[in-house]
Amino acid sequence: MNYYITVLKKYAVFSGRSQRAEYWYYALFNTIISIAVAIVGAIAGDSSGILGMVYVLAVFIPGLAVGVRRLHDTGRSGWMMLVALIPFIGAIWLFILFVLDSTPGDNQYGPNPKGVTTV
Repeated sequence: MNYYITVLKKYAVFSGRSQRAEYWYYALFNTIISIAVAIVGAIAGDSSGILGMVYVLAVFIPGLAVGVRRLHDTGRSGWMMLVALIPFIGAIWLFILFVLDSTPGDNQYGPNPKGVTTV
């Protein structure tokens, strides 16, 4: 849960690097909260999905920012997020990039968030 809070605290920080754990824990908790919001909306009779849309709008920018920082951690430009616009293949390629390990040591986007340096 700390990673989720950390991502929200860095609401629109697109610089720097994010390790895999930060990105994937954010994705996990975001999915859990989205399901909970959908259930609460259904119980409350929110047939238009307004509650869900509000949540999606609230976490869109932090989700984009942590994705960009994750790409930076693998040594790639944040503009690679646009790959997701390619139907089907784009999402698969982006998933693969998010799963890759960090580039060891510092890179052009900053120091390694794991604190590991090259020898």
